[in-house]
Amino acid sequence: MGLKNEAQSGYGTKKFYKEYVSGMSKDRFSKELSADTDRLKLLYKEAVEDIERQQGEQLPGHVKFLRLFSDLTQRLNPTRRLAFGVGAISFVGYYLFNFIGLNFLFFSNLLLPIGFLSMFFLLLVELLEKSDVQKEIDLAREIQLSLLPSTAINKENLEIYSFAHTALEVGGDYLDVIETNSGTYVVIADVSGKGLSAALYMVRMQALVKMLVAKEHPSPKDLFIQLNDYVKSNSKDKTFVTGCVAFFPKDKEEFEYVRAGHNIPVYYSRASDSTFNLKSDGFALGMTTSAMLEKHLEVKKFHFKPGDSVLFYTDGLSEARNARGEEYGEDRIQSLMDIYGSLYAKTIVLKVQTSLEEFIGQESPLDDITFTCVHRPE
Repeated sequence: MGLKNEAQSGYGTKKFYKEYVSGMSKDRFSKELSADTDRLKLLYKEAVEDIERQQGEQLPGHVKFLRLFSDLTQRLNPTRRLAFGVGAISFVGYYLFNFIGLNFLFFSNLLLPIGFLSMFFLLLVELLEKSDVQKEIDLAREIQLSLLPSTAINKENLEIYSFAHTALEVGGDYLDVIETNSGTYVVIADVSGKGLSAALYMVRMQALVKMLVAKEHPSPKDLFIQLNDYVKSNSKDKTFVTGCVAFFPKDKEEFEYVRAGHNIPVYYSRASDSTFNLKSDGFALGMTTSAMLEKHLEVKKFHFKPGDSVLFYTDGLSEARNARGEEYGEDRIQSLMDIYGSLYAKTIVLKVQTSLEEFIGQESPLDDITFTCVHRPE
């Protein structure tokens, strides 16, 4: 086994080379090239194809080029747009003067270095800005992770263990464990979309949930009705949220549960040594009015005896894919609960995590993955 030498060493050519090529691999090149190609296709669609569809006719080639060029440069601020324009004109001018034999002119020899310096300046400031943005995203990730509950939570009659992984730097999965005098709320939700917008929405949802629980101690159904009012408050906002809320009272061996269009949790019963899917009706938040949601949001209560466990998860777990494009699937999750459901919550979560990692191999998850297990110790 090779041990990494973490002692500081001098900085030379070899170390510079290692830092420069770090992270460069065939798989990463392929994925990043594919991602960049998709961005260019989207740019072309917005700049050309959508206009052609609106006008009902094909645009001439030079018009397509100008629209694409304009749409690209409009993403730059005026200073960078000027640098880009100066660089592009200088390069074209240099080769044009050489082609028509005017390269003897004094200023024609300056066009090439002017074009190079303009493009180098543009690249440098873009890299610096991207670095600053990345620092802000990293900070946002740290803040978001700090809002998640502790990985392991042990109470008098409950053991809770959780796992969370974001597909991008920040994610839209929401997980919370809120303790009150009367019991414990376990909330899991998935905001539509990924990335920064979903993460910001998730943070707002979390703040609202904590405020409602602290102020009103609502039932799981009442909590979702009020959250739906919030999601539907902006008529232009097309965001929707799937989720589950379970309330575990301190003095009873049961829990109350509602599901709003979310993945069905898996419940293990020690008494029967078997698993059950906790099916219940309910629309996703933001999909319908609160009055309609109240009619269709089904409340269920389940026994929760010593030795019982329940696993809540988002679709990032069941829909994770391996290199062959196969989904992890709900059957695997239920099979793991069949085998390990009587064990501690930490053991169950680690078994699911290990199984998932072996299944996807070197593939990177395309969606946020979050799951949590609640177990009542014997």
